[in-house]
Amino acid sequence: MSFIQRTDRRLLASALYATLAIVGTASITLAADASLSGQPPEPPFDEERFNKEKPERSWSLIVGAGAIYEPEYEGGKDFQIQPVPFVVFSYGEWLEIDPRGVTITALRHDGFALAAKVGYEGGRDDDDADRLEGLGDIDFAATVGAKASYNWNGFEIYASVDQTINGSESLIGTFGAEYQAPVTERLILGAGVEAVVANDKHMESYFGVTAAQSARSGLSEYKAEAGLKRVNVSASAIYMLSENWLVRGEAGVGFLTGDAADSPIVEEKTQPSASLFVGYKF
Repeated sequence: MSFIQRTDRRLLASALYATLAIVGTASITLAADASLSGQPPEPPFDEERFNKEKPERSWSLIVGAGAIYEPEYEGGKDFQIQPVPFVVFSYGEWLEIDPRGVTITALRHDGFALAAKVGYEGGRDDDDADRLEGLGDIDFAATVGAKASYNWNGFEIYASVDQTINGSESLIGTFGAEYQAPVTERLILGAGVEAVVANDKHMESYFGVTAAQSARSGLSEYKAEAGLKRVNVSASAIYMLSENWLVRGEAGVGFLTGDAADSPIVEEKTQPSASLFVGYKF
């Protein structure tokens, strides 16, 4: 569940609790006065008739659009701007759908959560950049995975694993930490760091060069083995323009490591990126 949704629910619950406490105290006082005067007590206060609070919703929907500024491919030196639609839907504390896929949280207890994920791997085309010509395409494919996390006062530690079905047949593990905190009633800031490890198939697909690929592309043959692929750091900000409109921005940089960094496919080991989205919260 997003921080914005959790904050909205806490504020609504607090307001409702305060209203019920005040109404209950007033009813007790009126009943006591009536018994002292020997008169029959007045009918109980019809709370529901005058309650103007809307019932708490179990779902949240944010729809918007934005753009991402990032390298043409992982390891590239030239950048591109990609427009991206932005939809985030959550239901209760167990379902979330966002641009990365679908997450179903099966267990929550004392800050600990365990979730299943379904997503995708975008793949790569050999015409995405000049450096990739002759390397062939890596097909778009679905992914399935799981994530374990622990949350405490806006701080989250997590570990996830994702398996690609067909495509590159990658197995990727991600370990990281993220912190989000409200600075004002409208502004939320966040920061995160994560490490990404990958199996042999992923490393060979994205960073290896076979003999046939070498002959077509002119790049040297290269074998990339499993290990730590990259380390990412990021900073984000969410600003509520109004009760419904919001702006989200993020800037980050990834550092390719190990066999990924040494690949002849890679032109630049440091991979910065930035994104900006505008959304409407229903």
